[in-house]
Amino acid sequence: MGQIVQVAVENTSYSFDMLYSYAVPQSLYGCIHQGMRVAVPFGRGNSRRIGLVFSVEDGGTEKLKELLFAVDSEPCISDELLALCRWLRDNTFCTYFDAFRAILPPGLSFTLKSHYSVCDSFDGELSDSERAFFEQFRAAEDNIARDEVISSRSDSGRLLKALLEKGAVTECEELKRRVGDETVKLVRLAEPEEMPKLTPKQKQVLQFVESSESASVKEICYACCVTAAVIKRLAEKGVLELYEQTVFRTEPTEDAAESPADIVFSERQQQVFDGLLELMNRPEPKCALLRGVTGSGKTSVFIRLINEAVKQGKSAMMLVPEISLTPQMVGKFRRLFGGTVAVLHSSLSLGERADEYRRIKTGRARIVIGTRSAVFAPVQDLGIIVIDEEGEGTYKSENAPRYHAREAAKQRCFHHNAFLLLASATPSLESYYNAKTGRYSLFQLDERYNNAVLPDVYMVDMRIEAQNGNHSAFSMPLIDELQANLDRGEQSILLLNRRGYHTSVRCASCGAAAECPNCAVPLTYHKANGSVICHYCGFTQRLAQVCPKCGSKYMVMKGTGTQRIEDELSEIFPRARILRMDADTTSTKHAFENKFRAFADGEYDIIVGTQMIAKGLDFPNVTLVGVLKTDNSLYAGDFKAFERTFSLVTQVVGRSGRGGKKGRAMLQTFTPEHYVLNLAARQDYPAFYEEEIKLREAMLYPPFCDIVAVTFSALQDDSCGAAAQRFAEILKERHLLSGGRIPLRILGPAKCAAAKINGRYRHRLIIKCRNSSALRSLIEGSLRAAGQDSAFRNVGFFADMNGEAL
Repeated sequence: MGQIVQVAVENTSYSFDMLYSYAVPQSLYGCIHQGMRVAVPFGRGNSRRIGLVFSVEDGGTEKLKELLFAVDSEPCISDELLALCRWLRDNTFCTYFDAFRAILPPGLSFTLKSHYSVCDSFDGELSDSERAFFEQFRAAEDNIARDEVISSRSDSGRLLKALLEKGAVTECEELKRRVGDETVKLVRLAEPEEMPKLTPKQKQVLQFVESSESASVKEICYACCVTAAVIKRLAEKGVLELYEQTVFRTEPTEDAAESPADIVFSERQQQVFDGLLELMNRPEPKCALLRGVTGSGKTSVFIRLINEAVKQGKSAMMLVPEISLTPQMVGKFRRLFGGTVAVLHSSLSLGERADEYRRIKTGRARIVIGTRSAVFAPVQDLGIIVIDEEGEGTYKSENAPRYHAREAAKQRCFHHNAFLLLASATPSLESYYNAKTGRYSLFQLDERYNNAVLPDVYMVDMRIEAQNGNHSAFSMPLIDELQANLDRGEQSILLLNRRGYHTSVRCASCGAAAECPNCAVPLTYHKANGSVICHYCGFTQRLAQVCPKCGSKYMVMKGTGTQRIEDELSEIFPRARILRMDADTTSTKHAFENKFRAFADGEYDIIVGTQMIAKGLDFPNVTLVGVLKTDNSLYAGDFKAFERTFSLVTQVVGRSGRGGKKGRAMLQTFTPEHYVLNLAARQDYPAFYEEEIKLREAMLYPPFCDIVAVTFSALQDDSCGAAAQRFAEILKERHLLSGGRIPLRILGPAKCAAAKINGRYRHRLIIKCRNSSALRSLIEGSLRAAGQDSAFRNVGFFADMNGEAL
């Protein structure tokens, strides 16, 4: 009897992804555990790949390939996260290794790279081409030079294979971690057999180390005014010993400056807190929804609940939907909890994310704050997960694995018997429906904290503005209110959810629009660099002075983006200090933190931005909010358009009047009578829910069904469409074979709204269904069958359960 491991192998396609069995060599008996990475031979060519061990068991190892070596010396993920990999694979139609990659930070991943060495003792026969290649190889000085030799020849693959078979060269694999640990060089006393003669500087260094037992090279050089050469010489004499110690790049050192116990609740807050705390202290897993109007003090309730979990010796997570919300939240939590707070989001460097992961795994950090992927943090003894603004679409991943952070959080709470708290002023329809029907506990805060009143909201009818000859992006009432704020020294927020300067460029003669050559979308003009840019694939070119189709020089630019709003504001209010916040101005590290801090410190009067400024931010001096082009999202054309518009308007209006001053908001619209805008202006979520839920039920949309979108992409539109049709046939055939007992409706296939992205044509099939194990098995079987079908040879495809982009 030997040992067998079940391994998920990297870079497998979904159609043949499974756990593969390998034998454990005797030299590794007892050293391989589930959750460790190993190197294995894979496929007919036995190419070396990294895999993740899912189980280790005893059994016969005949006819099994042996794993090559262990990548880790201990499991890199826990049994809980290993089980979460299985759940992700079964529920999001991804491969095992895709699930693993989502959990482990990229900086902790390993790669295998082949290197070749010349056998100097080789004296066998080679053909002329093989001999010439061999001599080139022999002349190369190192691995880099040999790699250059390989890449310089088109026939290098054939020649390398021949040289390997004849023993002229050997192959070895180099295992390399993507980002290494940060280390510091330290010095400690050694034990020389006899103390050598020392110079005065060397004696000074020795005395310093003796007094501190150990110190870093940098500290010694500074304290003793010596160079590192002095320390190196002492090490050579055997007096001192040099060694390296791993350190964290981002470990905070500040202590808590405030106490959660100092937070004073209103009567209603206290009632909600008491109810939530009672739920959290129950021994079984549980979920609650906290709906509170903007400014009602939801964050204070989160903090006190997290503090209670920490006092019980447990860990806590706080998820936010946008990176832009992280700096304010992290600053608040570190003032309250000090260095026990860890941060995880994509703006951190690979090394910083890896360090934060290790801080959490080792228990040095007990509170985790981050965006969607932070739900996979390796916390121990989890007590509570808070998902703030839980209805935001950013909690749903658009890439494999296509998970929703809310669903992943539920799995973690099931494992730890922890408490999941969903919170928002505008929760998702699905979550509020679950709360109203008893699946979640429902708590509500309908008044602002400290008797603060909601802002007055005014609808500005842009039809009347146009009739009065005003065709600019700003209505006269909004201009007047902006001027009044400037006069009073108060701040304003303007929301336009479209970046760039002009949103389209068109020829006035022939009508041809400037379109991306890779995508079926118009290019957006950016004045900052005088270019037109595709916001899908990033294609950029200088703005053409003449029409490329008819040669006309009359090019018309239409539409308004944040860059144009910034320019026009500067013309109207030349003395106003204006801050623009969009993807173009926040691409650098710490951009969010620095810009929001500058605005909070009063360095700017007006902030103009996209949706990143609409949610979760707290600026006491903001008393005016203006929403431009409100109708854009209202008529987006999918079943969530009303929900997204209500949420966006409600949230951005709630940024006004959060201090002691009265707030106002101006909504510019061509449809001021629309019920969604009026309900958002009143922040009346219950009334909006009652209207929207009737539509969802009548049209059979979530929460009354689940939706699986199967998307196809190919370089040729015909082959993409044919593959989509073939998949519909496969799905129907397999549905009939299952007895037709799984309820579903198949819509399409049809071209996507953006029919071509990044050079690939796209079609989509929509399946209305109920998410169940039988339904997922049907979809998985259809995807696997498609992977074996010749119609899909050059076609990419994937399934997404309840995705955002339908």
